[in-house]
Amino acid sequence: MPTFDPKTVLLQDAVNGKIPTEHAEIVMKEFMQTSAISQLAKYEPMTKPEKTFTYLAEGPGAYWVGEGERIETSTAKWLTAKMTTKKLGVIIPVSKEFLRYTVSDFFTQMQDPIKAAFAIKFDQAALFGKNSPFETGVSIMERINKSGQKIELGSGAGNGSSIYDDLAAVMALIEDADKDADAFTTIRTFRQKLRSAKDNNGLPLFNQVTADAVPQALGLPIGFVNSESWDKAKAELIAGAWDYARYGILQDIEYTISTDATLTTAVDENNVPINLFERDMFALRATMQVGFTTLADDAFAAITPKGAAGE
Repeated sequence: MPTFDPKTVLLQDAVNGKIPTEHAEIVMKEFMQTSAISQLAKYEPMTKPEKTFTYLAEGPGAYWVGEGERIETSTAKWLTAKMTTKKLGVIIPVSKEFLRYTVSDFFTQMQDPIKAAFAIKFDQAALFGKNSPFETGVSIMERINKSGQKIELGSGAGNGSSIYDDLAAVMALIEDADKDADAFTTIRTFRQKLRSAKDNNGLPLFNQVTADAVPQALGLPIGFVNSESWDKAKAELIAGAWDYARYGILQDIEYTISTDATLTTAVDENNVPINLFERDMFALRATMQVGFTTLADDAFAAITPKGAAGE
């Protein structure tokens, strides 16, 4: 892997390698702050592409013991799960004018596109199974569909119920499975419904003391997802006991820069693949390896749009 000073080396002199440390740390941090799954799910360290791990499914019991009586034995129930990482990548074509920039300048410009592209694609797969490379049935919404733990918007306590009733009802679905919901996730367009909602005492349901504070409802934090990561036809809001969702990162972001490739996935106005050499352009290819899995069907529940609960 080439070494270079990111403050002085030009892009054409740094074709392959890891994103400069100062920018890799920022992009990874922002990826983890932008991705709903990386904020909600439990992190599993990864040292190889496939990891098998055990988790506590049921704790040991205890028994009343009379004087002089034998103490009964009990065992905890441990289950095994497997998580496999998959490669996540994006190619970003850029005009030749960027070649005047240093590596450091370039990655300053590319931080937001890389962060957004990776976070959106990862969340789409993990939340809704969209174009997912992971095992069939492990996405959050697939788990919800299998368990049937969903209610239609406005039906939490019967016809005409409030958002408060809907949130209480979706939490109850998880509690009925003897688990505790610990966070909601939704998109920003749902925030206006939360902002105008009241609890049974007529007090505002949505609580965000300052702009930097984590918003809450019914005592649980609410994570807002990029709308491109969300499937509005399937869910308005998702609640979860998020320890039952796991993710891992095997490979941090790495890059390759090309000035002569033909991009078959990028076409011009005439539907012709872009040839970088002909157009005096270059392209950045960024990749990372991430894993995701879920451990239970009944750990998640959703408020669905009207007419979608039975899908």
